[in-house]
Amino acid sequence: MAMTGVLRPGHMQIKVIDLDESIEFYSNVLGLVQTGRDANRAYFKGWDERDHNSLILRDAGEAGMDFFGFKVSSDAYLNQLEADLKNYGVTTERIPAGELLETGDRVRFEIASGHQIELYSQKKDVGNGSGYFNPPPWNSASEVGIAPIRMDHALIYGPDIEKVQALFCDVLGFYLVEHILLEDGQTDLAIWLSCSTKAHDIALVRNEEPGKLHHTAFLLESWEKVLRAADIMSMNKVPIDMGPTRHGVTRGTTIYAFDPSGNRFETFCGGYQSYPDWEPITWTWDEVGPAVFYHDRQLNPAFLSVYT
Repeated sequence: MAMTGVLRPGHMQIKVIDLDESIEFYSNVLGLVQTGRDANRAYFKGWDERDHNSLILRDAGEAGMDFFGFKVSSDAYLNQLEADLKNYGVTTERIPAGELLETGDRVRFEIASGHQIELYSQKKDVGNGSGYFNPPPWNSASEVGIAPIRMDHALIYGPDIEKVQALFCDVLGFYLVEHILLEDGQTDLAIWLSCSTKAHDIALVRNEEPGKLHHTAFLLESWEKVLRAADIMSMNKVPIDMGPTRHGVTRGTTIYAFDPSGNRFETFCGGYQSYPDWEPITWTWDEVGPAVFYHDRQLNPAFLSVYT
């Protein structure tokens, strides 16, 4: 499959209440690799990610998300997407290279749900610590804390998710993988979109308040690693929200918990491979329980109502 256009989720910047406390948590409990620091931000990546950063923590005195960025295949494609967005009626902003450590020019725009989305094509390759010649299958960084492979996707909350879907599909080349319908059988409660062969790269839930973050997801290698993550969370008294369990949507296995600032994160494994020519999977309102939590077969209202 030719990998062009929007390649994958590349980075997310979240707000934290206490930066030093958050650095300790994301380094030693979640087990991300710290790669940099500037005036009020700390930079991290998963142990097997090669780009300099995928998660940026900003000292803000509150929780939430600043922006979510996607890496595109080339400078030329970044310029083309910027022009396409403007032709679509979207206002864009160019953020110069270096404003984010080891990251090139970024094109930022606001989507109908009230979130700031970014596109960029350049980020420094720092490798995964194992080298590019005759590497071992893992290294010491993969044994610190939960140690996710990468930042995988995000679930965001806001209004007008059908407008977001149209923008992502018509302009950015995403496609709808799954969706959950409300009681009217026509309006979407939630949508899962992909720019790759993953079951999702971004998901949205309809919500009256704009610009909210439900969770940032980190990929693990196996169900066993998800269970190990639950052990590590309990050993460190991390507030666990839901799981370990399985989703009906995407078929992924999962556990949700909260960082010290109250930002929800997910440790996620599995999910099927998807393709853009596939018919989207539809979940109806009467099956919303197993769609979200397949084992319990019921939806915990707090899971939907708590966000940052």
